[in-house]
This record gives sequence, C-alpha cells and structure tokens, in this order.
Amino acid sequence: MKKVLVIGAGPAGLTAAYELLDKSKEYEVIVFEESDTFGGISRTVEYKGNRMDMGGHRFFSKVPEVNEWWEKMLPTQGALSKDDIILGRNGSVKVGGPDPEKIDRVMLRRNRLSRIFFKSKFFDYPVSLKWETLKNMGLGTTIVVGFSYLKSVIFKRKEYSLEDFYVNRFGKKLYSMFFENYTENLWGRHPSQISPEWGAQRVKGLSIIGIIKDMFGKLFHKKNRKVETSLIEEFAYPKLGPGQLWELTAQEVEKKGGKIIKKAKVIGIMKSADNKVTGIVYEKNGEKVTVEGDYVISSMPIKDLVAGMNDVPAEYAKIAAGLPYRDYMTVGVLLSHLNLKNETKIKTLGNIVPDDWVYVHDKNVKMGRFQIYNNWSPYLVKDVENTIWMGLEYFCNEGDEMWSMTDDEFAHMGINEMVKMKLIDRSEDVLDYHVERVKKAYPAYFDTYDQIDELRNYLDTIPNLFCVGRNGQHRYNNLDHSMCTSFETVRNILSGTTDKSNIWNVNTEKEYHEDNGNKESV
Repeated sequence: MKKVLVIGAGPAGLTAAYELLDKSKEYEVIVFEESDTFGGISRTVEYKGNRMDMGGHRFFSKVPEVNEWWEKMLPTQGALSKDDIILGRNGSVKVGGPDPEKIDRVMLRRNRLSRIFFKSKFFDYPVSLKWETLKNMGLGTTIVVGFSYLKSVIFKRKEYSLEDFYVNRFGKKLYSMFFENYTENLWGRHPSQISPEWGAQRVKGLSIIGIIKDMFGKLFHKKNRKVETSLIEEFAYPKLGPGQLWELTAQEVEKKGGKIIKKAKVIGIMKSADNKVTGIVYEKNGEKVTVEGDYVISSMPIKDLVAGMNDVPAEYAKIAAGLPYRDYMTVGVLLSHLNLKNETKIKTLGNIVPDDWVYVHDKNVKMGRFQIYNNWSPYLVKDVENTIWMGLEYFCNEGDEMWSMTDDEFAHMGINEMVKMKLIDRSEDVLDYHVERVKKAYPAYFDTYDQIDELRNYLDTIPNLFCVGRNGQHRYNNLDHSMCTSFETVRNILSGTTDKSNIWNVNTEKEYHEDNGNKESV
C-alpha cells in the first residue's frame, strides 16, 4: 500500500485526502495540520455562541464537480431558514432537502449583496450604473467618470501592473475612487507595483462593458445569461459557517481510514539523491518526528515548503524566500444596534443593512472591510433577533505595528474606527468583542513573484510532490479552485501521470481573460 502525506487540513488538503480515500483502497493517507482546527482561512471560529467566518466565503462555482461535492457533504436546504420564516421572505429551497431549523448538516441559499462604503455612502460592488449610483456620485463626478472611461477605451494601456489592469476596465476616475486606496490597504503596496495577474484571477471578465451587458440581460430577462463571478446574486453557505464543511470532511476522511494529526507543524521535506521526496519531518509538543511516504501533497506556503527541503539549488531557494504574503486580523464585534439605515427593498431582522460584507474606501481609517454575520447565516448569531454580530477586517504583515498590538489594543482601534465612520455612536455601544489572526492569508503578487514560473518548473521536476491550494501554488485561488487543484492531483496519482500542468492550469480559464495585448499577464 502506497503512503500519501498531505500537508495542511484546509480545503485543498482535506479535499485531496477525501478524494484519494474515496476513489481507491490502495493508499494510506495521513494529514498533518499545524493548528488544532480544520479549514485554514476557511475555518469558522466560535465565540460565546457567535460564529466568525475568517475572510468571508461565498460558495459559488461554475464547476459541476465542485457543486456536486458540496451537495454530497451538505445538502441544499429544503425548507426556509430562521430569518426567512420570521420575516415572511421567500427563499430558495430544494425539494426533499433538509430543514435548517431541525438539522445542522445543510447548505443554505443566501442573497448576495456587497457594497462599497465611500464618503459615508453606499455604492454597489461591482459598481452598477443605476440611478442611485449616479445620484451618490453627483452629476459632475458622473461626467468625469464617463469621459475617463471613454479615454481608457480609446487609449488602452499595456498591462504591466494591476493599476493598468483596472484603468483599462473602469477608467482612471473610477479606479481612483473604488480600487486604488482599497488595493493599497489590502496589499500594503500601490497597485502600480502589483502584477496584473491578481486582477485577472479575482476580477476576471468584469468591466464596465460586463456591467452594462449584465444590466441589459436583467432588463430584458435574457435566459441563460453569462454571469461573471463578481456579479452573482445568490450563493450557497453552510448553516454554521465554512468551517462546518471542513470539519465534516475531516470526519469523513477518518471514517474512510485516513489519519489526521493536529498541532503537527511540518518543518522538513526529505528529498533523495534521485530527486524524489521520501517523507516529511514534523514538530509536535517540542519533538521532531520523521514520517516516510511515497507521495507528498502540499498546501503549505511554497516559501516554507522550499525552505524545509534539502538540496534546493540556490536560485530557486532565493525565489521562494522572496515570495510575499499578506496577513489578516479581524475583530468580531457584538452590537445592540448599528447606525447604518437599510434603504434597500430587502427585509432583514432588526432592519439592519442586508450586506454580507462591505468594502471600506475611507482614507481616514485602516479598516479594509466589515462583515455582517447575521446576513451570512442567522445561525451564526446566538441572538440574531436582538444583536448584530460584525467582523472588522484588517490587512497587515506579521510582526508589524498592527500585528504586534494586544487583542484589546487592536479591538479598541477597530471600535474607534467604527465611531469615526459613524457606524456606531460610541465605543460603549459594543457588548463584546473577540480578536483572531491569520498568518499568510493572502499570497501576494510582487517581489520575486515574477519568477514564480521558474520555481514551479523546478518543483515539477520532483515527480511525487504535488502543490495544491492557495498557498500551495502561491495563487489567490477561490475556494472551488483550491478544491479543483486537489481533484486534478488525485487523478494524476491514480493514473501515474507526472505531467502536472493540469493542476497548475486550474483558475486560468481562457474565457475569463480579455485579449488585451498582454497574454503574459494571464
């Protein structure tokens, strides 16, 4: 029996472990997880009966295999959820599906609403061209935006940076209003210093033209209209948050005979003279343990993977060591009320704003986004009818000033920014709070990233090593894409294929990328 060592119990690692055990009885599978929880950044944190979603995770995919997998693990709701019942709202249900009021193992269908908070006003995200948007911008700004966009259409930039990418699709004015400051806040770098590839993966085909097409598609009720990922109006969501899916998957892995070792930090990858990995070294409770294996599937950051590997040529070790990441901090804030008025037609409990998350575009605060967990799932909030449970999100670097704050200092900074933004009247309005930190949450596209293909080519010469997931590929994959890298990896292992191009080609769908004269950015 062949032994497969899986590094990381996040979406990619657990998907790979489950798929191998489900598809074949010929493999012994061991998963090594540094923390004591499952899901990586896609985990759910429970605090006094309230649950936090680290980063916000909408379950939406154009890949049938992914949707079928989710349905198998968490069947779609067959009855209305708590908030829909109380408010008398209509909701999407699947005939024969479980009742979320009675069963936890269920996937909800939720309304998607994300907006930008700019100059104390809400703007749709992606930016729409409806009357409310134009009114909020004002006539003068709207005219400038229109001419700025026309200029970007006539004088296309060569896309050397993320700034070029955004300006080509939205014009310089909209870019400066809704992308420039937020992007710099997120990455700690100006968009002119970031590769356009990040935009190609995250914004995909979205542009002013895409927004107009979608608007007219709705207006004329066009059937089967093609919808960009950023324009989806409904998504699936586990009743108890994204971590619920990965906790269930971990249980299924163990039921199928897999082994999961928690609090096991992988610190070494053993490689033989003939360039094959032979096992890993992990550290637990201060002891180092060596485990031999026939295959290694790694979802750990490439930077750490290569650093722990023996006999890596200096040029590749240097590229890996220079790969940048952005870390993440969030504070869950429990409130009795929120000043923001619900001026939409969407009914909500307590008449709070119906957004899942809101992008903060305010140069006077450090906050990047805030989530309203009540709107993700009513079951994330202990007292959903009387309290508002929010997550204030910040982007930083491990060890910097923000990261080094105590939990209380960080929480008070976030609460004070809420007061400054007039989300609440005073800090005393906060009933409770809880802080979480996530290391290497976002692989970044600058510094040595422009040499990532050289590093990838080197790693591909190691036949029994497979890199999967967001950090495993140093690519800002969505949840479904991370899973797809594991689907492809398992297919390769089962078939004996050593060509790994199918794994790396996930999330590079050609239909998403416009021909902008810079195919290298894809």
